[in-house]
Amino acid sequence: MSGDSETDECREKSHGRVTVEDVEMARERIGDVVHRTPLDTSRTFAEMTGAASVGLKLENVQRTGSFKIRGAYNKMAQLSPEEQSAGVIASSAGNHAQGVALAGDLLDIDTTIVVPDVTPAAKIEATRGYGAEVVVEGDIYEQSYEYALERAGETRRTFVHPFDDEAIVAGQGTIGLELLEQYPELDTVLVAIGGGGLISGIGTVLEAVDREIRVIGVQPSGAAHAKPSLEAGEIRELPDVDTVAEGIADTRLLETTFEIAREVVDDVVSVSDREIAAAVTLLAERAKTVAESAGAAPLAGALSLETDLEGNVGLVISGGNVNLIEHAEMTRTGLHELERYAEARLAIQGWPTTVGAVVETVSAQGAEVDVLERARRTAVDHPNRTPVTIGLEGSGPVHLDGVLEALSELDGVSIVERSLE
Repeated sequence: MSGDSETDECREKSHGRVTVEDVEMARERIGDVVHRTPLDTSRTFAEMTGAASVGLKLENVQRTGSFKIRGAYNKMAQLSPEEQSAGVIASSAGNHAQGVALAGDLLDIDTTIVVPDVTPAAKIEATRGYGAEVVVEGDIYEQSYEYALERAGETRRTFVHPFDDEAIVAGQGTIGLELLEQYPELDTVLVAIGGGGLISGIGTVLEAVDREIRVIGVQPSGAAHAKPSLEAGEIRELPDVDTVAEGIADTRLLETTFEIAREVVDDVVSVSDREIAAAVTLLAERAKTVAESAGAAPLAGALSLETDLEGNVGLVISGGNVNLIEHAEMTRTGLHELERYAEARLAIQGWPTTVGAVVETVSAQGAEVDVLERARRTAVDHPNRTPVTIGLEGSGPVHLDGVLEALSELDGVSIVERSLE
């Protein structure tokens, strides 16, 4: 944001619950703590989406690997000395846990994080690495949440909610201020929605600017609660969620985020898990950046047929906390979705000598071997042939079909079954 007159006008237009002034104060509060994350433009994604330009706001390189430290620190820095002395408690299975833990370490506040049984050990260790006590309680997140609330009441600790808190929303809104400075030509921004804290904060800032900027939320189809809620004018809760994007696998908005989102969000689109996987893959390949599923959702939304994009588009890549095995699996699924991966079951005569010819043929065709291994023999397999599975990466379905045809013409090789998606 530039100029005192523009700032004053923004304040007049700000949403009553959280204002641009709140966000500006949050930025002053957290400025020495958080990174001003980069804004990278991508000609490739602009061409793929039909936008004039695309800018990636890379919160995946923020401290703790996500935007969550912004809101957590802003909330905890405003606690009274008595509240800070009593400590805080939060429930989270991922990024919020690490944001609260780091904020507690920086502010010298005793921090307890309650996580469900399903939380990966790596995330627990990362949270403990910031000095927090981690309590494993409950089979699912909701049970951890209820336990954390109970313990907060018993211990007089402050409960730090992951999104339903005005200070949290204001902290996340600092991304909106940075977007305006780094990408002043912005026309549309896409933001993932879980509980709605991130989009509410960013939308508060952008909606207050003296020009039209579209704010579009993106949710996985297996956790698509926001659009029905905004259309109905009341919070609608899903009975359950089913998505690979665990960072935005919430069942509903809550009061704070719903009231803000209904004023600052222009539209919400949903994307499939496979579209998200394709976005994870493209970010790794084209933008050279590692994003978790939730962080890649805005790109998936921009690429979806639902989204009609024009002008200059910002995508908030909100987090990058994913282990390497998960990322590898996601990129393989993404290549399938992009029709650049094929799998086949071969019957090979003269194992393992013939394998060399298989690899040479794939390479000569300009493709890559991802997997090549002996398969478990079944009753239908020829007793004098070795069953082999192969996974191939290529430039597209026509290319991969040609590679498989070349393999089928090799002496001692036959294709028993193939999957070309």
